[in-house]
Amino acid sequence: MTSLSFDQKLNNLAELAVKVGVNLQPGQRFIIRAPLDSAPLVRLIAAKAYQSGARLVDVNWTDDGLTLARFEHAPRDSFEEYPTWVAAGLNEVAQTGGAVLSIVGNDPDLLKDQDPDLVALVQKLHRTHLGPFYSQLMKDGLNWSIISHPAPAWAAKVFPAGTPEQQLANLWEAIFRITRADQPDPVAAWHAHTANLATRRDILTAKQYTALHYRAPGTDLTLGLPENHVWHGGAKDTLTGVPFIPNMPTEEVFSMPHKDRVDGVVSSSLPLSYAGVLIDDISLRFENGRVAHVSAKRGEATLKKLIDTDEGAARLGEVALVPHSSPIAQSGLLFYNTLFDENAANHLALGRAYRFCVQAGPAMTDDEFAAAGGNNSLTHVDFMIGSAQMDIDGVLPDGSVEPLMRAGEWAD
Repeated sequence: MTSLSFDQKLNNLAELAVKVGVNLQPGQRFIIRAPLDSAPLVRLIAAKAYQSGARLVDVNWTDDGLTLARFEHAPRDSFEEYPTWVAAGLNEVAQTGGAVLSIVGNDPDLLKDQDPDLVALVQKLHRTHLGPFYSQLMKDGLNWSIISHPAPAWAAKVFPAGTPEQQLANLWEAIFRITRADQPDPVAAWHAHTANLATRRDILTAKQYTALHYRAPGTDLTLGLPENHVWHGGAKDTLTGVPFIPNMPTEEVFSMPHKDRVDGVVSSSLPLSYAGVLIDDISLRFENGRVAHVSAKRGEATLKKLIDTDEGAARLGEVALVPHSSPIAQSGLLFYNTLFDENAANHLALGRAYRFCVQAGPAMTDDEFAAAGGNNSLTHVDFMIGSAQMDIDGVLPDGSVEPLMRAGEWAD
């Protein structure tokens, strides 16, 4: 296979973001949330969006340096303030049939020395003001996607050897490879990949397991699943029938746990990069669905603040299965970026559940969704628990048990 140039691969990534990830439709308004360093990629994406019929492309820029400056120098009593115009734009686009692309790539340790109370407050305000946006997202009300762009500090974390230029080049190559942007026909490669994920998700939905039982070093967890739950993975459809891929890369199939039927202990297998803080060696004990005890060797205060966000933040909203043979796991790289690391390992998410993970969920009221086992929260944060040492059993409706995963791989 002929090796593509950097510019060809960058062009492929832009095309994938517009045509496969978001799958932008003619006439849609399009918001891109992106770090300043990604400007060349954003320009490519914007051009392709207009070529695909976008009515208006707007960009909400972010910057690690500005974020850190606020935490270091802003008045402590100013952190209750929020740029409401940012929320208004995203909420409006979500409510009026627009599309959203997020480009992520920040320093995993950006806020490691900052007050965890302020970090938690900023995150909570963000989720509160963007409530309508996240509500639409959780019920497939819009087509959206997330991709990544290297940042110097992130590249140095993943590839500590070499010059800064070599570190960035290495991270670019890893992103291109894992997103299939290095292939001559990346769109066709993604269609084949999502077809395989669709087969797995359909098998799991048909099983209708009542629970999953996880066993691994530091983990012995029974996770109940609600009646009529639905597994998803790869491509999804909006409520109006537009297919899109939320995460690029993606290697998972996922559903929602029953918020009240999770019991036992689970330990993380990879660090979690959350709000500029690295959280490592997590251990959570659940009783009747709720976190009863939490510990972490690093970032414990931030983790506890996350769990205290609201009642639902102490419960689970997502269960995702990823075989250890995932290309991301097999790369041997720790990305310190949840978009990548969650696709290297089985994972769970604290907080809000996706309503489409139960039949008729998007049409349910909050009370109906809760009665069906769905969890509601301002937050939704994935953490990785899978490894080559993990076994999972599925409990069938008749009470019998069958192997689902063994040593981190599908048992069938």
